[in-house]
Parts: sequence; C-alpha cells; structure tokens
Amino acid sequence: MQYPIHPSQRTQKAPTKRTQRLLQGIVQRPSPNFNERGDASVLFLMQHYTAMDTTENAIQRLCDPKTEVSAHYVVGDDGTIYQLVAEDKRAWHAGVSFWDGHNSLNSTSIGIEIANPGDVPFPKVQMDAVTALSQDIIKRNKIRSLYVVAHSDIAPDRKQDPGELFDWQGLASVGVGVWPVPVQRDIDTSSKWTDADVMQSLNKFGFVTGQDLKTLVTAFQRHFQPEVFKNPQQVGVADDQTKARLACLLRRKAISNGLLARKKRLAGSAA
Repeated sequence: MQYPIHPSQRTQKAPTKRTQRLLQGIVQRPSPNFNERGDASVLFLMQHYTAMDTTENAIQRLCDPKTEVSAHYVVGDDGTIYQLVAEDKRAWHAGVSFWDGHNSLNSTSIGIEIANPGDVPFPKVQMDAVTALSQDIIKRNKIRSLYVVAHSDIAPDRKQDPGELFDWQGLASVGVGVWPVPVQRDIDTSSKWTDADVMQSLNKFGFVTGQDLKTLVTAFQRHFQPEVFKNPQQVGVADDQTKARLACLLRRKAISNGLLARKKRLAGSAA
C-alpha cells in the first residue's frame, strides 16, 4: 500500500524579509478577555478557525467582554496578523481541554484563531502568515513539535477546527508540528491492531481517555489523514493507513521523549 510521502521534518530556516515584514506588521487589537497564567509555562501552540463570516466580526466577538472568549492572535484571510492578548497572559480559547497528561490548556498554550468559516480552503497568503507567526512563537517559547495541536485534538468531542482543509502537512514541512510518514516498521507494528489497541495508542499519543473510538479516530484523521473526509464512510474508521500513521507518530514520540530525558539528565549532571 502506498502512503503519501512528504519531505522530512526540516529545521526552521532563518526568517526571510517577507516573514520579518509579516511579523513587524502585527496589528494590535487588545481584548479584555484574559487573566494571568500564574506559574504556568507555555507548552502548546493551538490552531483554531473562527467559524465566522468575516475577520472583523471574529475580532469583535473575541474582544467583547460578554463572550468571555479570546485568543492571542487572529490571522485574517488577507494575511494580516492581529494580536489580541499578550503571550504572557492567559487567553480564553481552549475551554475544557486535554493533551498528553495536561488539562485546562488555556494556562499553558498560545492560541491562533484563523479567519475561516470552516468549509473553505485557507488562502496561501493567510497560510504564509500562519506559518511565519507559528515559527516565531515556537522558536521563542521552545514548543515541541508534538505540542503544536488542533482545537479538535484537545477537545475531540466538541470541536472540529481548524478542520480537514487546514494544511498541517505543509506546516510540518517547515517545522510547525508533525506529519506522519510511515515506514515498513510502522505498517508491521500496526497491522494486527484491534480496536482496543487503536484506542490505547490514541490515548498514549495524547488524546483524552473516556471518549468513544469513532470520536477519537475522527479527530486523528482530521489532523493526520484528512483525505478520508472525501469519503464519509471512512471517517471515524481506523483503516490500515490510520493505524500506520498512528504507529509512526508513537514511534517518533518515543524518540522525542528519549531525547528530552537524556537532555535533562545531562543538564542535571552538569549542575
């Protein structure tokens, strides 16, 4: 079986002049909807879509104190970046949420709302801005690739954004998040997985426990196997590709965790 192959994860390049212009042109639209992070550190970068008809309407909603919702940034469909909440403050974009042992992710995340009604492609100029902003946030906050998440990842029973039309694969190719490229080892590992094995693997990767299998598989596919949404009968069904991609991501997570543990040990010995 053929799996779509994408260039391997690349290290981030030095910012281009265009990227610098995008980041220097951030428009300030302060929202009153935030509070303090307390002692929490930023661990996650979360991508959303606004599900509204215009960028301005979305910003007004995120700045309305009656709504009690906000995000750190909004990226318009023309590529304009708006900052609503300072990164050292706790914006209100995640709600009830969980990923990889962490809950209440507002306290540990930076949220980007992308102006999109939810059912149309994201323009290139907008994705270029999302890419530049995400790379900058990741670099400054030292966010793990595995912790660049979708709203649908961390609240799979409630949310679908940024949806199956979002270019996660392209973002991963420039160091924003991860994209699974299964090798034969992953295919062999997952070939005999039962539904119980898939559920256990999804939970091990980061998804919340206590949800039904179809809900979690759908959320996984929305991020990592979006082509299945062209065939509704495949959505929520863990086929061979779903399993192989999940096995690939688990393998990469284990490698990443091992490197982090080694780094901590070395830092401890040096101290």
